[in-house]
Amino acid sequence: MKYRTSILSASIAAGLAFSMQVSAQESTTPDATDLDTVVVTGIRGSIEKALDAKRDAATHVEVVTAEDVGKLPAKNVADTLRQLPGVNIASSSASEGGFDEADRVSLRGTNPSLTQTLVNGHTIGTGDWFVLSQVGNVGRSVSYSLYPSEIVDRVVVHKTSEAKLVEGGTAGSVNIITRRPLQFAEPLTIQGSIGAVHSDLPGDTKPQLDALLNWRNDEGTAGFLVQVFNEERSLRRDGQEVVGGYGTISSTNPELDGVLYPNLIGAALFEQVRKRKGGVANIEAKVTDNLTLNVNAFYSKLEADNYNRNYMMWASQFVNSQTPTSYTVQNGVLTSATYAPVTGGTTVTPYGVYDMISRPGAESTSKYIALDAEWNASDALKFVFQLGTTKGNGSSPTQDVLETGIAGNAGASWSMNGVSNPIDWSLGGTNTAANHLPQSGWIFGAQGIDVLDKEDWVSADGQFFFQSDVLSSLDFGYRYATHERSNDFSLAQGPNWATNWQDITAYPAAGGNYPGDFGVGGNVPSGIWYYTPGQLAEINARFANRNNPERFYFSDVYGVEEDINAVYAQLNFRGDRWSGNAGLRYVRTQTDVHYNQALAPNSGIPGAVVGSAFGDYLPVVVNNDYNELLPSVNFKFELTDDLVARVSGSKTMTRPDFSALAGSLTLNDLTHEGIGGNPNLDPLVSTNFDASLEWYFAPRALLAASVFSMDLDGYVDFGNVIVQYKDQQASQAAGTDVYSDYLVAIPVNSNGKARGVELTYEQPIGENFGINANYTYVDGDADGGKPLNGTSENTYNFSAWYENARFNARVNYSYRSSFYAGVSRADNFYQDDFATVSASLGFKATDWLTISLDGLNLNDPKLKYYTENDAVPGYLPHAFYSNGRQYYLNFRFKF
Repeated sequence: MKYRTSILSASIAAGLAFSMQVSAQESTTPDATDLDTVVVTGIRGSIEKALDAKRDAATHVEVVTAEDVGKLPAKNVADTLRQLPGVNIASSSASEGGFDEADRVSLRGTNPSLTQTLVNGHTIGTGDWFVLSQVGNVGRSVSYSLYPSEIVDRVVVHKTSEAKLVEGGTAGSVNIITRRPLQFAEPLTIQGSIGAVHSDLPGDTKPQLDALLNWRNDEGTAGFLVQVFNEERSLRRDGQEVVGGYGTISSTNPELDGVLYPNLIGAALFEQVRKRKGGVANIEAKVTDNLTLNVNAFYSKLEADNYNRNYMMWASQFVNSQTPTSYTVQNGVLTSATYAPVTGGTTVTPYGVYDMISRPGAESTSKYIALDAEWNASDALKFVFQLGTTKGNGSSPTQDVLETGIAGNAGASWSMNGVSNPIDWSLGGTNTAANHLPQSGWIFGAQGIDVLDKEDWVSADGQFFFQSDVLSSLDFGYRYATHERSNDFSLAQGPNWATNWQDITAYPAAGGNYPGDFGVGGNVPSGIWYYTPGQLAEINARFANRNNPERFYFSDVYGVEEDINAVYAQLNFRGDRWSGNAGLRYVRTQTDVHYNQALAPNSGIPGAVVGSAFGDYLPVVVNNDYNELLPSVNFKFELTDDLVARVSGSKTMTRPDFSALAGSLTLNDLTHEGIGGNPNLDPLVSTNFDASLEWYFAPRALLAASVFSMDLDGYVDFGNVIVQYKDQQASQAAGTDVYSDYLVAIPVNSNGKARGVELTYEQPIGENFGINANYTYVDGDADGGKPLNGTSENTYNFSAWYENARFNARVNYSYRSSFYAGVSRADNFYQDDFATVSASLGFKATDWLTISLDGLNLNDPKLKYYTENDAVPGYLPHAFYSNGRQYYLNFRFKF
């Protein structure tokens, strides 16, 4: 058991005690406004409402309201947040590389796991469709691709903490608030949209549908809401990846011995059709004047079948045994080399390897149901009770895979072009489906993965109003939750040695070729052949071994169970031109971490499980319990009629990522590298400070600045250890068990810090034009000067808009500088600078029909990643991706 306290905790406790001694006098109820709201149902009107709300806000928050999403180029909730100061957007969650849709949200230069995402004030179970995010990098963040922007009433971004907020967001929290039936102005509302999206890289168009029905009685005491959405979109990603990282040459040539080389340079083609469908339902009733009941439910399913191909040069097969005919070494790296074809002899060496991976049935889901009861016990006392359950799933039921050798004895070459440009490379020979080398390949791929993310909770929140000039109210409450994240099964297929899977004559003809316009730049192979997903399914049906328990992959099986109790008290106060709050939140977390420990064969350890081809294993449960006391204080000062200052301090916490705890182990037999977990991690606890100044220098205009700092105690970093595991491919080749040393990256607690500045400028120009700009600077690092995960030093956004009675237009530009993205193949990797342009056009055809045209990624951005290797100075290219542009045409109606 762990317990932490601090001077900050003691100071706030003393502040609470002091405030309670203030003499009670007659006072008015405090202003109910406590949100900085940006309403987008009319650009000019929304700015005025936003600035009025910001001036009245109790704490430092940002809010976007999307009653008419046609005025923002936004297709999920993350898109709606992109333009806010201090908000960063990422399009991937693991090392799979970025796609064309915003997927993760983070605040102030931190990892997405440090940003808590809530829906209507409660947690949300989430799922990930990509297999690496299911069993490899399993974070605390939420996949925003499950949440279309159409469901939003408003999204509140809390940049400072309060005791009454659910813990979990070290950097802040995002609260997605959905519509409620009784808030609609008319008794009957029918609205929705019908449209289509065209994705230029795959070159096709898919339908988009959203519809909402809301009814309430004339008295405004009962109503229901039903909303459905059904959206499809095609996705194609062209890429280049250095999958194997950078190996070290062992050669008799002294100029090459110890030099690094790029291993597994690949031409990666990813294709997918995403189908997002689901809905929201809500029933609300004012049972009495003092009691309101509300039942809210949500469901979203993202069908994400995908097909990934990677046609690679396999340099590790020949760089140690063959001298290149020409080469260049720079800073310890073999930046260019040409290896001639090998003639004569009977040994066939594959100079390339080709992975084709089809994932039919890949999907993610998110759903919840919550019951709220709002009871005004008296004029001075009110309560809100909530009971709910939420569940998310991420599934990869099947992976149909073929890994096969290519370019036998054919020679190869490459030439690196720095960090910012793809590598030129080639393979010799004529590589077709008729002459690939299955005997140099493998059949792999996990089957039957179904990851559960579930939470049940109950909460009771109260508010007592004082009759005092200074003390306005006391918030207090209790919350209990049980949370589970687990995967109970994984079957890692291998080749069935009883079949003729290594016989090239047993394979079909090619089913297709890469698109003629494939590529992200550079001189690379073109016209690459592939098998279709149907052909791969048939090949695996004939040649794959999916026997259980023989192929049971215990390293992918894990579970984290948490029992969470939280209690809080928060005192709210105000005076002449000032207001504030101070509070304490106490949280107790009891955690059971389940994972499987690999053992040597015939270990004799009691409880060991045998029968898996991956070795013996022992199911292990580790208890990890801790308590945290989280104080917070917020003050607001109205210095003049146009100038507002805010200052706050707090302690916040984030529990370790599930994959960091659960010990799920992923190994690569080609590179002898992997990544694992650590069940004994402490939570991350941050001490935060925030100060801001807002100047409302003209009507509908704002110039604001804020500074912030976060001292991250228990920040989770990665350390590398060498562990011995069974090498599957080497064991098969040798006919006996072969154990090899693997360099495994595991999470460890350390410390970190982030300091930053936010600047905001907003001003109308005349009656119809306006601009909005913001800039965020963050300086962050971990112990020893290591990079802080997710920290972009510079982020800025610029928007310009035009609006009249019939027509509106908006163009947005967003930029994010490079940031540390995690560990890949035991090396740090980074995403390079990234910028995107989006635009929206709207035309009000009638009182009930609006036509909108939105464009996302209009600048056709290239995602670039680079890696860091301790053996050489500087950085090395890691991956390059292009996802193309997307155009949305929608006809929106409202009756």
